[in-house]
Amino acid sequence: MPSDSGAVSEPTSNPPRVLWSPAEDAASSTQMGRFAARCREQTGLDLSEYEDLWRWSVTDLDGFWTQILQFFDVILEGDRQPVRTGKTMFETRWFPNLHLNYAENALRGPSSNTAGFEDDQAAVQAESQLRGECSLTRGELRTQVAACQQGLIQLGVESGDVVAAYLPNLAETIIGFLACAGLGATWASCAPEFGVRAVIDRLSQLNPKLLLAVEGYGYGEKLIDRSADLEEIRRALSSLEHTVVLPGPDEGVSSQAIGTQGVSTWQELLSTEGELITRRVPFNHPLYVLFSSGTTGLPKPIVHGHGGILVEHLKALGLHSELGPRDAFFWFSTTGWMMWNLLVSGLLVGCKVICFDGDPVRPDPSTLWQVAARTEATYFGCSASYLMAERARGVRPTLEHDLSKVSAVGSTGSPLPAAGFNWVSEQFGPHVQLSSKSGGTDLCTAVVGTAPLVPVWEGEISCRYLGAAVQAFDDQGLPVLQAQGELVITEPMPSMPVAFAGDDDRSRLKAAYYEQFPGVWAHGDWITITDRGSCVISGRSDATLNRGGVRLGTSEFYSVVETLPEIADSLVIHLEDTDGGSGSLLLFVVMAQGSNLDAEVRAQIAGHVRALLSPRHVPDQILQISVVPRTLSGKKVEVPVKRVLRGAVPSDVVSLDSLTDRFSLDQFVGLIQ
Repeated sequence: MPSDSGAVSEPTSNPPRVLWSPAEDAASSTQMGRFAARCREQTGLDLSEYEDLWRWSVTDLDGFWTQILQFFDVILEGDRQPVRTGKTMFETRWFPNLHLNYAENALRGPSSNTAGFEDDQAAVQAESQLRGECSLTRGELRTQVAACQQGLIQLGVESGDVVAAYLPNLAETIIGFLACAGLGATWASCAPEFGVRAVIDRLSQLNPKLLLAVEGYGYGEKLIDRSADLEEIRRALSSLEHTVVLPGPDEGVSSQAIGTQGVSTWQELLSTEGELITRRVPFNHPLYVLFSSGTTGLPKPIVHGHGGILVEHLKALGLHSELGPRDAFFWFSTTGWMMWNLLVSGLLVGCKVICFDGDPVRPDPSTLWQVAARTEATYFGCSASYLMAERARGVRPTLEHDLSKVSAVGSTGSPLPAAGFNWVSEQFGPHVQLSSKSGGTDLCTAVVGTAPLVPVWEGEISCRYLGAAVQAFDDQGLPVLQAQGELVITEPMPSMPVAFAGDDDRSRLKAAYYEQFPGVWAHGDWITITDRGSCVISGRSDATLNRGGVRLGTSEFYSVVETLPEIADSLVIHLEDTDGGSGSLLLFVVMAQGSNLDAEVRAQIAGHVRALLSPRHVPDQILQISVVPRTLSGKKVEVPVKRVLRGAVPSDVVSLDSLTDRFSLDQFVGLIQ
């Protein structure tokens, strides 16, 4: 399963350079500081240092998560005791006697019994390159969600039903999700960038009752017609009873489905006014299903619960990201990536949520920065690959746009080298925090990232998240410090999956996370934890480069190779020998514009790797390719490429519709004899 990795390279100096420092009054001026003070009063412990606060949060789990409920004034009913049941981490169930609803907390208004948000406060600002802008206040959002619920009820949607979405990152998508959450229905989303096969592979595992879909979407100035694909998807999902269609952005997309039996329009869905419904459900009641990337078989349908997502996202956004009612939260994402779910959760802490539908680099490379400036974003988030591409393009965002409101730049989704840290610092200055995060779809959050009480060091992720008992394990399952090990989580978290859909005995869930180190969550990444508590993620542990007993993560390799100006992108694959030999280390490179892969560049790459990584990791072959295969969320697909190089058919190793370029694996077919 994919990880959302942040910083990956070793620090460029020892000790590493500090790029951002907490404010002198952070202990009193930040949410996390005030939370620590409250916990100190409750426990009598000295929690003045972040490392002390983290250690308490992962040793007194009951006390910590109860404090999260209280600090954020979560709307709920029932008994908070017991906090959890189950003898093992795998068997843990959180707050079995509590009932709550994610949407009730996200949509709380001034009349709420607990602290609420004003009706006229900005809630959603949706920007689309072909559909234009849509702005909603919290009052307007509640009204539209309530109307959507009336339409869903008329179409037979009940608590426990699955509602699937094939929609772009629009205000309507947020409305549909919140309407389902309020009713207790389960949401599942596939971005319209996914092709037919990828959508069917995912949604057919869930037997959705209703589909919310778009017939077309815009990408830059290009109109993508999905009407024929939508018809094929509808035919393949035999469980569907109805489809609601949001028409394309202009008349260039046909509306052949509208008017046929079992199909209605978005306008018809919202045609009846009503009262907002927020049914309080058990803490673990399914909220939505997220999907793994599907690089090893069908994508895993990961079920997340109302309560786990609610408390985890309150912690991640309200404490670690310091977001609140005065913030405008913008993270570029498709609706098929977990970052969309985290973005929507900005509503939980009162943010204005900014969503963007379109091409991030067209009509020019500064498109996202323009959106951030226009919407006065205070928090700008994107993939690490986007930041590195902007650096390579020579974009200077703060000189070209008014980004004076931005106080933090977030990065995740793929490894960010130290060069990316430095570029962000140079562009924004020391007052803007670079927040590199790592976590994943499996947890729908980050487990390591930044905090307002901890510095940002060059090339390192600042800290382990509160409530996340992250450790590095060696091959014997023992914790190590200042050494690379497997990233594990040794104590349960509320946002760990409730289940995999269709996995009635939970055997697939157990095999996915708990068998490598029995009873402990194995995340699938290499991590080094420093004596300062900061972290370095070295890439996926299933793509390790082991040469002569010297192990390197692929991300470490990229952080060295891609600093060369001649290299635009790269992919490294280790084809191991079955007889225990060193195998072949293959480096595939995409050349920067105007550069050629000649003998001089090959020698430069080899020298760079030899000097900065290891002589044993000098590539045996350096080959030029046109594009690095990536998933739609920007992750390099290393394991599928390895399998294709060994003779597998591309369509057998990955869903081609889940790639940014469905033909990108073809260039590896028959390449190695």
